[in-house]
Amino acid sequence: MAVKRETELYAPLKNFFEKQGYEIKGEVRSCDLVGVRGDGEPPLIVEMKKTFNLSLLLQGVERLKLSPAVYLAVERCREKKGAVSQRWGELSSLCRRLGLGLVTVVFYKTKAPLVEVLAEPETLAGPSRGGGRRRERLLYEFHERSGDYNTGGSARVKLVTAYREKALRVAGALEAAEREAALAAAESAAAADSGGPVAAAGPVRAPVAGALPGGVTPAVLRRLSGVPSAAAILQHNYYGWFRRVARGRYTLTAAGSAALLEYAAVSVSQSARDRGNGGGDV
Repeated sequence: MAVKRETELYAPLKNFFEKQGYEIKGEVRSCDLVGVRGDGEPPLIVEMKKTFNLSLLLQGVERLKLSPAVYLAVERCREKKGAVSQRWGELSSLCRRLGLGLVTVVFYKTKAPLVEVLAEPETLAGPSRGGGRRRERLLYEFHERSGDYNTGGSARVKLVTAYREKALRVAGALEAAEREAALAAAESAAAADSGGPVAAAGPVRAPVAGALPGGVTPAVLRRLSGVPSAAAILQHNYYGWFRRVARGRYTLTAAGSAALLEYAAVSVSQSARDRGNGGGDV
């Protein structure tokens, strides 16, 4: 059963490597699939294509600059009669000579896909050598993401990067602060119209400190969102989600509100907020 898109390979490969103890995330700094298993162990990198070709081979060789644990993954379609599909032994030998691993995925109509390792990378043990700075950026991006929100092999789609996650947390905190401020103002106005707070209704809501008047301060958003780089995110305003209404005060734009709806499924776990310290891809 031939796949239509290489993204279809991601789920079975993710499941396969998770069973080996890896934490898997897709589309990390242009790598289709990245896995991390233990301290000191090189990151797992998998590059996927529907069929084995020169582009995939060159991509794999380039990824060896980041880690020695690089696999190429393709579909193994039993229905195909082409020359390449019948030469897996030769392709496996080629990958081994280059230090690459080779994985195939067979899809069935009535049962789960079969993932098979035809060749292992040159080495999966010991510390990585070379490409230190690039590998650090890869691992930083991996760890700064709170979850796996991208499908490996995706093209021409918006990716949820660590930076986008942090911007979403700041936008969410800003929306919440503005909502609380609006409710507090409405309750104060209602109390004033009635000649003071009505006992049955309870005390007037206290506004979020720093949320009034007109906009919210970066300090408040840093505290509410748990993102230390909140001020830089607001100032750079890469996505156009924020508007500066006064010195040191910001409001959420229509684009920001739309983004919170678009990325509503993105988790904002407390552990990720605690880790956040700025940076990441955009």
